[in-house]
Amino acid sequence: MTEILRKTEQAYEGDHDRPLGGYAGILGAYGGTVAVAAAVAALAGRRAPDRIGVMDLLLMAACTHKVSRLLAKDPVTSPLRAPFTQYEGQGGPSEVEERPRGAIGELLACPFCVAQWVATGYAAGLVLAPKATRLVGATMTAVAISDWLQLAYAKLMKSAS
Repeated sequence: MTEILRKTEQAYEGDHDRPLGGYAGILGAYGGTVAVAAAVAALAGRRAPDRIGVMDLLLMAACTHKVSRLLAKDPVTSPLRAPFTQYEGQGGPSEVEERPRGAIGELLACPFCVAQWVATGYAAGLVLAPKATRLVGATMTAVAISDWLQLAYAKLMKSAS
C-alpha cells in the first residue's frame, strides 16, 4: 500500500515538490477536528442553528478574515509559524512574507488556507458557546474595520501631501 501511495505522489509531483502526505495528514486532522466538535456538541445536547442570520454571517466573515490574516501574516504570531516557515521579508502593512516549509508551513503561511479552519472553529463556537463566540467575532470585526480605516487614513494622508 505504501508503494502505491509513493508512486501516486511521484506521479502527481512531476518535477515539483508537493507534500501530498502532509496534505493528507492535514485533511485528516481537519476531519478529525470537525468530528470531535460534532461529538462534543452532541454530548452537550447542542444542535446547529436552523438558519444563520445575516449579522452572524457578517461577523463570521469579518472575524474569519481578521483572525486568518493575524495567524498567517502578523509579525507577532511568527513564533507559531517559525518551525514551518522561513522569513523572507516585510509583506503588506504590519505583515511579513514567509516561505513555507512543508505542508504545515503552506497551511500556516496562507490566510486563505487558515480561513477554513477559523470559520469552522467559529461555526463550532456558535453551536457550543454562542454568546462568547459572538463577542470574539465582534471584537475581531472591530479590529478588522480599524485596520481598514487605518489603511484608508494613511492613503488619504499620502494623497493630501
